Amino acid sequence: MVLIYEKRDKIAYITINRPERMNAMNAETFGKLAEVIRDVDRDPDVWVAIVTGTGDKAFTSGADLKEYITRQIEGPGQQYTMYEHYNQLPSNKPFIAAINGYCLAGGLELALSCDIRIASENASFGCPEVRWGVLHGYGALRLPRMIPMAEAMEMLLTGDFIDAQRALRIGLVSRVVPLDQLMPTAEAIARRICENAPLSVRVTKELVYRGANMPHNEGVHLVHSMMSSLYSTEDSKEGPRAFNEKRKPVYRAR
Repeated sequence: MVLIYEKRDKIAYITINRPERMNAMNAETFGKLAEVIRDVDRDPDVWVAIVTGTGDKAFTSGADLKEYITRQIEGPGQQYTMYEHYNQLPSNKPFIAAINGYCLAGGLELALSCDIRIASENASFGCPEVRWGVLHGYGALRLPRMIPMAEAMEMLLTGDFIDAQRALRIGLVSRVVPLDQLMPTAEAIARRICENAPLSVRVTKELVYRGANMPHNEGVHLVHSMMSSLYSTEDSKEGPRAFNEKRKPVYRAR
């Protein structure tokens, strides 16, 4: 089983499960990952997802280069089929990356596609593709938008790794915790998110990503449009009602 998928108390747990290969992702892993992310999106009982890797050595070391080479030998362009589903990874629901150990190449791209990144103290991050004549494609697009350009360019062009503390300093992750506190911390954040109105959370996420590169006027129109849609929901009425009645709101994601 290359990927373990579990759901408990509104939280989906997605675990890359190839510890004998440092959780490197082959075509089967990419396909399964796309499937479970689609399921997260469809399941009304899932409000947040946590992504991690089996063991304490690697979140994921990226694409399995042994399979990549095999596909390259099969013919031009065959290696790209490993990434057919990668564009589907972003979800409308919050994703938390619980990064244990190596987070490299496609593994870093996966972490960058998550909304919140928590790292264990033994975590390390890198874009080593340039060493092997391949491309850190999606990561090269995302990384400079998330950390300072100079830091991103150093990582992308040298292929060198950085440790968890440097990742924290440059804003690549929001927290660094002891390894045994990694999943409890990720779960605590997930549970905290689950206390909030799920539709408000999803609209907020959409607004952040869609509005990031919008001109101000277009962004204002987007906000108004989203407000109009959100404020017609049951949850948007439940929140103020609960506040007025001095009780905890009961949200139903509708």
